[in-house]
Amino acid sequence: MKPHPDRDTLTRFLLERSGIRGVVVHLDQTWTEIAARTDYPPEVAARLGETCAAAALFTGHAKIDGRLSVQLRGTGALRTLFAECTAAGTLRGIAHFDHPLPSPLTPRAFGAGSLLAITIESTPPGAQETTRYQGLVGLEADSLAEAFEAYFDQSEQLPTRLLLATVEGRTAGVMLQKLPGAEGDMDGWNRCNALFETLGGQELAQLPVETLLHRLIHEEREKLLDRRPLAFACSCSRERVGDMLRTLGADEAQSALVDGVALVHCDFCGEGYRFEAEQIASLFSVSPTAPGSDRLQ
Repeated sequence: MKPHPDRDTLTRFLLERSGIRGVVVHLDQTWTEIAARTDYPPEVAARLGETCAAAALFTGHAKIDGRLSVQLRGTGALRTLFAECTAAGTLRGIAHFDHPLPSPLTPRAFGAGSLLAITIESTPPGAQETTRYQGLVGLEADSLAEAFEAYFDQSEQLPTRLLLATVEGRTAGVMLQKLPGAEGDMDGWNRCNALFETLGGQELAQLPVETLLHRLIHEEREKLLDRRPLAFACSCSRERVGDMLRTLGADEAQSALVDGVALVHCDFCGEGYRFEAEQIASLFSVSPTAPGSDRLQ
């Protein structure tokens, strides 16, 4: 595989004529490091790669001073897809699943009653507390892109198009969204939507951003706004693991002790944390020091 000219980048752009904003994400080494943490079946890896690309895409539009996470969960063969992207451009992700897996592996593999949650945890400069916003919708779609489009339609009433792809060890995504309150060209959204339908996953993953936009929407007066790097990094810490143990309750946390020691390993990066009996006990005499993430630390 040839090195990609836009590897591990997030690029924001504006279609001035149509009043549409967009984001393109390419993940190479970042995705390689995430995928290497667990030996995922190919279809699970592809869905996780798409989820990671989506999490990065959404930070291109959301104003956050913390992190944004995407979680799809259910009780079917595919139980969890989780990806998190921080304001600093660091990404991590994980998947949980059971065999046998259906083929093709679509969001319907999460089973009945499954949910899609997008969570933003933000701590503005100078603020003392972290604010947390979470949007939840039911998960009924034939692809992850369709699921995310439905989320924005239901929770934010913003026309949105996404294409996500994992090709030859690289994952990528592109997102178009109508600017809130922007009229633009009366037919701009329909015109760009028709052009968007001509884009394929292979093309998205392999073409540089400038070439991609020129081929797709060069008549819409595209304007590149900024480009920033992305990289794998885990946001786990001893404090956050301690908060996770606290959410379990004193009895369950104590039951994790073996010979007076509890060893906790982060599923995202493999880092290990050692808690002795007195340290477990002290967790229940102080307030949480960092926001948890539904036990995915």
